[in-house]
Amino acid sequence: MLTVNFKKLGVTPGMRAIDIGAGLGRHTFELYSLGANVTAFDQNEAEMAEVQNMIEAIGLEGGLPEGAQAEAVVGDALNLPYEDDTFDLVLVSEVLEHVLEDTRAIEEFVRVLKPGGVAAVTVPREWPETVCWWLSDEYHENIGGHVRIYTEAELGYKLRAAGLEVTGTGHAHALHAPYWWLKCAVGVNNEDNPLPKWYHKLLVWDLMKKPLVTRFAEAALNPVMGKSQVFYLSKPVDWKARRDARAPKPA
Repeated sequence: MLTVNFKKLGVTPGMRAIDIGAGLGRHTFELYSLGANVTAFDQNEAEMAEVQNMIEAIGLEGGLPEGAQAEAVVGDALNLPYEDDTFDLVLVSEVLEHVLEDTRAIEEFVRVLKPGGVAAVTVPREWPETVCWWLSDEYHENIGGHVRIYTEAELGYKLRAAGLEVTGTGHAHALHAPYWWLKCAVGVNNEDNPLPKWYHKLLVWDLMKKPLVTRFAEAALNPVMGKSQVFYLSKPVDWKARRDARAPKPA
């Protein structure tokens, strides 16, 4: 299940990429299959161990484009262990809503992105997320949960303030919004209620079979109720000059 459309980022074999907050690696594996030299980066050691095992299994299967490489690294998104201008592509999917110091996290991933590089940032969309918060405190008050609801304008402003250019926006996962509304209505940790259980089976069926009926339905509904807001971005070639021009002048 991909939130980002990689065709909009122009992924090419050998492109150096980092998937910050990679989780269980859904976007990492797609970048790897497209030939990128990709790093899955997350603070969760157990998940990074699983991702590394999967990377090795995919590599053993073969058939990858020339230049494809992948690794899983444990670390802190507020203190990325990389030099400035390291990556051609940065992906930050469903991460910033969890981070108290989101401006610092944005500045840090912009730092490691090369001038001329591209990025994609996704967060929960404002109105479907607001419904979840209204239905359930448990949804967002758990440790490591969501600490804010972004408006499109607010996140766009923060990304531009860091010197990025917004090249496109979009929405994804419309069919997932009702599932989370059901979960929030009956209890996020209630695994016995038949309604979310049935809906989850529908989502798994859609993921595995990709029937045209649900693909068309989601494409039609994404602009209206897509659960994720997606920003496609670029770092200007003259980013450093622009940054220096914005910096306060000494008295």
